[in-house]
Amino acid sequence: MWVRVGWSYRTSFVVLTLSSLVITGVDFVAIVIMFANVDALGGFGLGEIGFLYGATAVCLGLADLAVGNVERLGRRVRLGTFDAMMVRPVGVFAQMCADEFAFRRVGRIAQGAAVLAWSLSVVHVDWGPARLAMLGSMLVCGAAIFLGLFVLGATFQFVSGDASEVANAFTYGGNTMTQYPLTIYPTEVVKALTFLVPVAFVNWYPALFILDVPDPFGLPGWLRFAAPVVALVLCTLAALAWRTGVRHYRSTGS
Repeated sequence: MWVRVGWSYRTSFVVLTLSSLVITGVDFVAIVIMFANVDALGGFGLGEIGFLYGATAVCLGLADLAVGNVERLGRRVRLGTFDAMMVRPVGVFAQMCADEFAFRRVGRIAQGAAVLAWSLSVVHVDWGPARLAMLGSMLVCGAAIFLGLFVLGATFQFVSGDASEVANAFTYGGNTMTQYPLTIYPTEVVKALTFLVPVAFVNWYPALFILDVPDPFGLPGWLRFAAPVVALVLCTLAALAWRTGVRHYRSTGS
């Protein structure tokens, strides 16, 4: 229904989609400008950074398109409109994701995919079945990791009332950090992004395998293949947290 609503104003839909593509692309333009003055950043060239940037942009875009609307949970709780969702014969999670669904967000995915495709055309990769499988796994698992973070952040709003900006620090903030090689950050930050808020598994560790780059931090090699496990654990925790939040929800109290 929301797709039909958005498409009923075709010019507006196209303009907003292109605007999303252009606005998100400004970040990569800034990186290109920066490389007019430097040859490498953290030991990575423009092509390799384009690979990291495009991968995380596509993963975040897919998760945002699918479940991004759950971050509005705090507003629905405050207004009491979440109560109406609970009496409908459809799961509240599906309703939250579908509510005011904005297909124009596909612009972010298209922009990230364009940068990723460009990077694959300029970096040297010895493609084989293993690396092709890792590329597909990276996009699927990366999107699942961001999906889990979106849901966990939304679930926290059951008790906080409104913490969407806190959640954004881990989703959009994690996307911003993983646009660059983790070698520009201190080792403590890299460990936090690996074991605490595991956004490093969105693109960094799979990229080390695909680009055949040794881990500059000397962390265990099996981390390159751990993204599916991390995605499964994070999504499981998110599902349990969501069910717990819905089960203990007691309306707005008004």
